[in-house]
Parts: sequence; structure tokens; C-alpha cells
Amino acid sequence: MGSLYTASAETVEQRYRQASLPSTSAGEFARLAKDPEAIVRERVAANRKTPAKILLSLAHDPVQSVKIALATNLSAPEAIYKILVHDNNTAVRSVVARYEFVPLFALKILASDPDADIRLEVARNLNSDRKVLQQLMNDRDDQVKAVASLALERINNE
Repeated sequence: MGSLYTASAETVEQRYRQASLPSTSAGEFARLAKDPEAIVRERVAANRKTPAKILLSLAHDPVQSVKIALATNLSAPEAIYKILVHDNNTAVRSVVARYEFVPLFALKILASDPDADIRLEVARNLNSDRKVLQQLMNDRDDQVKAVASLALERINNE
């Protein structure tokens, strides 16, 4: 990542602060999204004022914490979740599966995740709909089935 970034006299702390500010310009966000320090890119990913195009570029960041910050950014466009639900990192997919504001399509995809813990998080997510929960009631993992069954019961009693 460092090859595209032009180093300046700024310290990591100054770049971190700049990446955290809502008043940062799109050009600055673009520059900071290529920062060699993951902590700076993480702040860009978490900032709700970061332009969608820049957020989307961070969906392929190699660092887990950057993608997790991105997954929980309330301003993240849906296209980001189309990438993150297929991330190689289980922790990233787990955060997406648990996230309160995740789009339903992401939960539908993660309901078929190869990792039972991810499917369990989908079953626990209050935003999972009947169709997702019914799918999970037929899961090969008994705990996923049980949680999905309880969640579906809760929906039916509302």
C-alpha cells in the first residue's frame, strides 16, 4: 500500500486525526485511504463522511480491522457488503452477520456460510427474516437449528 502513498511530514497521529474528522475533503480521504498505517485507513473506513467510492476501495484492504470498521460504518453502501460477505477472514464475516444494520441480502448469503459460527450469528441477528430463519432451521448444525427455531417462534409471536 505504501507505494501509492506520498509520505509527508505528518505524523501517524496527525493523519489519524485528519481521517477521523467529518470535515476532511474527499481528496484527503482518498490520500489517507492509501496510508501505509492500518490505523489511519481504519479511521477512513469508519468515518461516515468518507465518500462511498473511497469506502468501496477499502473493502479489499488486507487488514481485518479496516474491513471491520468498514462493515460497521452506517454510511457504507450496500456494494461493500456484497464484497465483505465473501471475505476470507471469518472475523470480518462474523461482524457482518452480527451487525444490526446489515442489509438482508447479506444475511441471506451468510446463512449458507461454510462456518457454523457465522450461520449461528445470522440466526441470532434480529433482522433475519422468516425465509432466512426457515433455511437455518434445516441447518446441519444443531445449535444453529435451535437458535433459528427460537427466532422464528419470536417472529411468529409478534
